[in-house]
Amino acid sequence: MKAYEITGGFGLDHLKLTERPLPTPGRGEVLIKMKAVALNSRDLGVIDGFYHPDLQEPLIPVSDGVGEVIALGEQTSRFQIGERVSGIFTQSWISGKPTKANWSSSLGSPLNGLLAEYVVLPEEGLVRVPAHLTDVEAATLPCAGVTAWHAIVEEGKVMPGDTVVVQGTGGVSLFALQFAKLAGATVIVTSSRDEKLERAKAMGADHGINYKQTPEWEQVVMDLTNGEGADHIVDLGGASTLNRSLSALRVGGQISIIGGLSGFQIEGLALIPAIIRKARLQAINVGSREMFESMNGAIAKHVLRPTVDKVFTFEQSIEAFQHFASASYFGKICIEF
Repeated sequence: MKAYEITGGFGLDHLKLTERPLPTPGRGEVLIKMKAVALNSRDLGVIDGFYHPDLQEPLIPVSDGVGEVIALGEQTSRFQIGERVSGIFTQSWISGKPTKANWSSSLGSPLNGLLAEYVVLPEEGLVRVPAHLTDVEAATLPCAGVTAWHAIVEEGKVMPGDTVVVQGTGGVSLFALQFAKLAGATVIVTSSRDEKLERAKAMGADHGINYKQTPEWEQVVMDLTNGEGADHIVDLGGASTLNRSLSALRVGGQISIIGGLSGFQIEGLALIPAIIRKARLQAINVGSREMFESMNGAIAKHVLRPTVDKVFTFEQSIEAFQHFASASYFGKICIEF
């Protein structure tokens, strides 16, 4: 089979298309013929050596994808041949609270990922995907979808009438918009481009703020909420946005810390606004299989569809990563096999 491997160093120059033997499922495992994968910031970080500079090579990257079960190992009972499945990001996090040990079982590093024609995974680390989704749409769910569900529903417990601020228009952000609207919330989206804000409004966003034109976007949030502030803010910016998020938060509100697009080291964190607002800062790291299955139930019930920006072929995987690195997308970048 064909697979992409990180080998001989870091960077896209070291992501190579190679040949590997077809894997065989063992006890409790299934063989999956991959149909599509979706890219995340973490995938590019793994390829560039940001997350694991001591990476054991060669490694197949990419954590999110969907495929068809084509063979079963011994003592498997959760799936049948022909079913479409996705792997959960943290293979050992089935339900409940995560443990330190869980972080050694994530797909795409340290475990081999899904940018390969065939993959073997434990049946316990798989979920069925909603039937109405295409393969490409279903591939977007494991990280971006579950992360947003975790933030908005599981931890955020967003309710009708709440105000939610979503930063940006990438995969997590647009899932957060969709889930917040399902919960009956008012949603404010920030972006650097007016055309993206218009597209977000077409998806249900109530307000859009261009943070390039209005750097002090937190004041606009306060104005839109009659001086009260947002109930929930999905913060993906990190270093350059967290203090502004604190200033835009209502008393008793929550900030879901998901990304660090502008950096992960935050100097000068404004503790006084956090204390005055009794702010809850909740870091989110994807989610469990149980969360994934709950999210899939909601997606199927409401016939929700993920937003896909562009689809590349398997042979165009390097181009897909280059497009992803440009950060010009709206929604998810996918690769179809």
